[in-house]
Amino acid sequence: MATSAPTPHLFANVLARVHAICNALVSEGVLPVGIDLSRVVVEPTKDASHGDMASNAAMVLAKEAKAKPRDLADAIAAKLREDDLVTSVDVAGPGFINLTLKSSAWADALRAVLRDGASYGRSAVGAGEKVNVEYVSANPTGPMHVGHCRGAVFGDALASLLDCAGYDVAREYYINDAGAQVDVLARSAHLRYREALGEAIGDIPEGLYPGDYLVPVGQALAAEHGAALNQMPEDKWLPITRAKAISMMMEMIKGDLAALNISHEVFFSERSLIAGSTDMVGATIDFLRAKGDVYEGRLPPPKGKPIDDYEDREQTLFRATAYGDDVDRPLLKSDGGYTYFASDIAYHKTKFDRGFLNMVDVWGADHGGYIKRVQAAIKAVTAGKAELDVKIVQLVKLLRNGEPVKMSKRSGDFVTLREVVDEVGSDAVRFMMLFRKNDAVLDFDLAKVIEQSKDNPVFYVQYGHARGHSIFRNAREMLADLPLETEARTAYLKDAVMERLDDVTELGLMRQLALYPRMIESAATAHEPHRIAFYLYDLASEFHALWTRGRDMPHLRFIITNDAELTKARLALVQSVVSVLASGLAVLGVTAPDEMR
Repeated sequence: MATSAPTPHLFANVLARVHAICNALVSEGVLPVGIDLSRVVVEPTKDASHGDMASNAAMVLAKEAKAKPRDLADAIAAKLREDDLVTSVDVAGPGFINLTLKSSAWADALRAVLRDGASYGRSAVGAGEKVNVEYVSANPTGPMHVGHCRGAVFGDALASLLDCAGYDVAREYYINDAGAQVDVLARSAHLRYREALGEAIGDIPEGLYPGDYLVPVGQALAAEHGAALNQMPEDKWLPITRAKAISMMMEMIKGDLAALNISHEVFFSERSLIAGSTDMVGATIDFLRAKGDVYEGRLPPPKGKPIDDYEDREQTLFRATAYGDDVDRPLLKSDGGYTYFASDIAYHKTKFDRGFLNMVDVWGADHGGYIKRVQAAIKAVTAGKAELDVKIVQLVKLLRNGEPVKMSKRSGDFVTLREVVDEVGSDAVRFMMLFRKNDAVLDFDLAKVIEQSKDNPVFYVQYGHARGHSIFRNAREMLADLPLETEARTAYLKDAVMERLDDVTELGLMRQLALYPRMIESAATAHEPHRIAFYLYDLASEFHALWTRGRDMPHLRFIITNDAELTKARLALVQSVVSVLASGLAVLGVTAPDEMR
């Protein structure tokens, strides 16, 4: 969470001016008293030929004002033309307002990057609101695979992005340590325990986990218990074996995550919902029953595609349809045990009880059909006070030079996260997992992500940062007092004459830098960290283009030997690019190297 209120950025500044004009129009009777300005935005124009910024003010206010959008746009535009920051204003189509700013606005925006330094882009839009981001939550039955990897990176980057935007973020992992799959794990580990005692176990039976990763669990059980577990009936050895296996699997998972520089503050055990002094699942069902949201009844047969939890019997049901779901949902199985859904309701209620009104869950591709029921449950247990945004992370297709990668021997049936990180590095994995929207299938080519070319986005962005530092090293031949340390260098460049930067490519780069704080806010609000990856690639591309332009046109080079003032201004631009690249890469959890080797 930001420690102090960040300086308003250029887009926020212009939005404040549009709001002030709207308030003036209220005073003049053009707009009604109390009109809602919350939907008014100022954003970059989609086409640079239309200006620098556009506002939807007239379009979203016209209905409430009982005015024609075009007439209202003309009234707002007339006042904007009097603003000392604005060069021109045009009203387009039915009432869009396009603005072109004076070049001094971009010079001032560049000064803001240098003034704020490492905090440039941080926002207070989150206002310290608590947000729970639950991600990974892989079953503790083995090492993490590539599919888990994408969810892990997405969730971690989203948490960092929300923190950058001023939210109070908790990173959480839900341990699925109750249910049939961990009993299968226990039986698989017990087989490896017998193997560790010298027994020939032969092929792993169908239905058990075949991977070699359980061999150390069996060895640990043998070292700790000797042959004692073999003397016990299953109902005695199974909980002992299960607890040991889960513990060792979670340590393995935490190690896998650490390889990606991912850590969670909270690890919440599913088993704790029912294993403690209070049966939280039962208590939650009682809570919902008292509200009239649980009843005994029968579900009608499903229409079309069968529903996996349908049973034609009298059963305990959650009234999910009252909260937007398609069908009411069972809470108890035929054997009297709780359904997974019942546990999920209780678990999400604990988040609300811990003070989270804003929750984000990152789920795998096969969980899309589960979203409505959990959102319905959260509405019920929080009286509509809390919201859940579920981000589905689609599949990863692992390739090498376009060909599918073979399965891992260690895991038995999948490629492990650790194998991928060990081969291409954490930076390549993290950036490329974010260089596509989370709900689109991702092709991850192990050969392509280590190429040193423009076609490899992570290299191209990191190279932009390294190129900036190379420019600084070369500039010291002319400016011997140019500091090497980032903070001191930023302070040294603050008084540069930014107005000397008037080439169209320089101005384009300055506009891109001015966009960064707004990009952080919009990406955080939408829960879309991929926007930052896209932005960084665009920024690096413009920076590399300016460098290339200078190679072809010497008067545009960053270092002009007979013009120290212009050189200093261009170094200020380079420093700003370097600062923003480093900031954005940090949000994504990717390093910003000073040199590329």
